[in-house]
Amino acid sequence: MIMRIRGVVLPEREERTFWVDGERLRTELPAGAAAKHVETVVDGGWLLPGLVDVHTHPGAESPDDRFDEALLRKHLSAHRDAGVLLVRTPGTAQRMPGWVDREPDLPRVRSAGRWLATPGRFFPGAGRDVGEDQLAGAAVEEATAASGWCKVIGDWRWDEPAVPLDVLKATVEAVHSAGGRVAVHCQTGEGSRNAVLAGADSLEHGMHLDPALLDLMAKQGTAYVPTLSAFAESAEVWQGRESSSRRSSWLDGWQGMVDNVRLAHEAGVTVLAGTDTFPCGMVATESQWLLRAGMPAEEAIGAASWTARDWLGLPGLTDGAPADLVAYDQDPTAEPGTLPQPKRVILRGRVVR
Repeated sequence: MIMRIRGVVLPEREERTFWVDGERLRTELPAGAAAKHVETVVDGGWLLPGLVDVHTHPGAESPDDRFDEALLRKHLSAHRDAGVLLVRTPGTAQRMPGWVDREPDLPRVRSAGRWLATPGRFFPGAGRDVGEDQLAGAAVEEATAASGWCKVIGDWRWDEPAVPLDVLKATVEAVHSAGGRVAVHCQTGEGSRNAVLAGADSLEHGMHLDPALLDLMAKQGTAYVPTLSAFAESAEVWQGRESSSRRSSWLDGWQGMVDNVRLAHEAGVTVLAGTDTFPCGMVATESQWLLRAGMPAEEAIGAASWTARDWLGLPGLTDGAPADLVAYDQDPTAEPGTLPQPKRVILRGRVVR
């Protein structure tokens, strides 16, 4: 049986017809397929490359939890059911089990291996604890053992120093020399500055990021993953607390994250959608936050679809591309509220919804 798909492809806004040949999309009917039964599974509407969450931690719901493979499967299934067909996991308590890459019914996973934390800069024992002099070597090990990514905890408490710039820069250089990429958790001004100056590939959160650094981020290709939806509820809590230097610092950082979404987009920085929260499968909510923060609708949707896929090395909806897509009756860039509810989800050439 051959599947036929027709619709208006985003972001190109061209009507196209695809045939699914195994796990690949084809723009022409595959040779010998004419004699087979052809089933049209999408006929009209809007087609997007599968949604992407570039910052999610399936397998455990808090740093105190043990990594659980059954929970990992449950979390990835929730992503898939929402149309999230590709995820990047920037840090877990253990490396991804080998079966993840072989599961046809689960999203594609780009893992950064275990969190890398220097003394005093993360939940004790939640990741891989290393000394500053060991960080570069450990980062190369995690990147090469995972999907080419590693994740460094660049800072931790708001009133304590970040990983020194020279240490972080040496780490990024070592990973880049090995062909890998580095994500850096940063929630302080110093941590965010050091991550940018070190040449990190992505800033996770970027709280207190100095907007004067955005031009450099654009120039060197450092992406911004603000994870606004993970901080939104905490913002309400902090707003209700009594005045203090900590409260002021946190709320200033939160507002800076929101403001920097628009400024980063205007500066040419790649802004991407990552949730860093539960339940899984909520990347559409993060896309809505990016829209609310000032990104144009098409870019806010792309941050959770085609832009993120391209950034992670996968193509959009073209001949020979993986048959991973979501279909909608309405244009999600005109009606962003439709993004959480695709009418059809196709993963690896199979209809999963």
